[in-house]
Amino acid sequence: MDKIKQLRERKELLKKAGAAVRADIAALTDADSFVELSAFSFSKDAFYGGDAQGEGVVTGFATIGGYPHYIVAQNFEVSFGGLSKANCEKIAKTLNAAEKNSTPVVYLLHSCGVRVGEGVNVLEGISELLLKATQLKGTVLQFAVINGEVYGSSAALASVCDCVFFTEKSALCINSPLVLSAKAGKNLKKEEVGGYAALSRSLLPAVSVKDMKGAASKIAQITDLTGTPVVEAELNAPVPALNKRVDAAALVALLENGIELGANSCHEIKTVLGRIGGIAVAAVVFDEAALKVDSVKKIKNFAEFACCYGLPLVTFVNCNGAEATLETNNSALLKEICEYLAILDNVDVKISVVTGKAIGLGYSLFAAKSAGFDYTYALATAQISLFENAAGAEIEYANEKNADKAKLQAVYADENADPFNAAKNGYLDDIIEPQFIKQYLTASLQTLIG
Repeated sequence: MDKIKQLRERKELLKKAGAAVRADIAALTDADSFVELSAFSFSKDAFYGGDAQGEGVVTGFATIGGYPHYIVAQNFEVSFGGLSKANCEKIAKTLNAAEKNSTPVVYLLHSCGVRVGEGVNVLEGISELLLKATQLKGTVLQFAVINGEVYGSSAALASVCDCVFFTEKSALCINSPLVLSAKAGKNLKKEEVGGYAALSRSLLPAVSVKDMKGAASKIAQITDLTGTPVVEAELNAPVPALNKRVDAAALVALLENGIELGANSCHEIKTVLGRIGGIAVAAVVFDEAALKVDSVKKIKNFAEFACCYGLPLVTFVNCNGAEATLETNNSALLKEICEYLAILDNVDVKISVVTGKAIGLGYSLFAAKSAGFDYTYALATAQISLFENAAGAEIEYANEKNADKAKLQAVYADENADPFNAAKNGYLDDIIEPQFIKQYLTASLQTLIG
């Protein structure tokens, strides 16, 4: 028997059984860099018949933008990408290698759920896989590319990832979109149930991209950022336009090569990875937000990302404190605040710039020295106070007979809510002109990182 011929024939069978997913891997990775692992593992598909070539998942390693990554790609052409016990074990094996070699993982997810006929076996496999992926969180980067339809347990794998990429054809649903749509009494397309725009309350670190090449570019950027190389930068680089207008868009633009995560949710809070003066940071930009449970969750998750990968956390604060609604009052806001503070305490480098309002908890959580911020700056036009205005204070003290409204008016007048009062007490490191924000941040980061 010609063993070489036999090997080539078997390789051709594998390629034929995964032509589409291999084309996607080729588009995602650098040319000719992909090396496949465990290619010839297969099991019998009891329901559909025939062999599950490669266990229905292609694994290996490659470079993306010159950086090494492990690749896990679900093959939709084998049992519709269905998860099986052997499938999960093959993926877990790749994750073990990623952990051992401290190398990021990219999942190309495309699955309609579990394979029919697997029974409890696949549930054990899914549990093993999700536990391993969770154990890797904060140790190595994990990216998910929603490479078409992703339903059921595969969706849970995306939730563990540090960044989740969506294209126009992506649909991520914990159940079948047909079932979800029918139960809602609607007739929705799968993208309207599980697409990028549809998942606005999911709080996934989602990023919209055009195609695999777009995902590859972002993956390389994020991998580079979390490596945190310090680049020589020009300190004296003012941005005169900021003296005329300081808004969220202008602040995001300060970050070099910025990538916003989770832009489809909580639009008033922008969580952005980028560089300031060449130094990689995780930045939270407030767009005059009032705190709600989802917004604090989003910030908490992003702070955890910064903590895990050793990134400085920079907050641009324009926050009115907690939203004054019954819905917010009867939510898990206080619990989320507690969890956020526990994570914040473990972030090594923290800098805050009060660019607008820092009212009540807006100051305490995101700018206060007592919360561990190494440097806190404020713009001359900022407002730092317990209440937004005298009217708010009067409402708060309405039940107190001795509340002196005249005194409240004086204490919360505009001139007494400016940042100079906070600076007098030593709570601010400086009050700065808007055009010099980047200059101050660059200098501060360089002193803190060394």
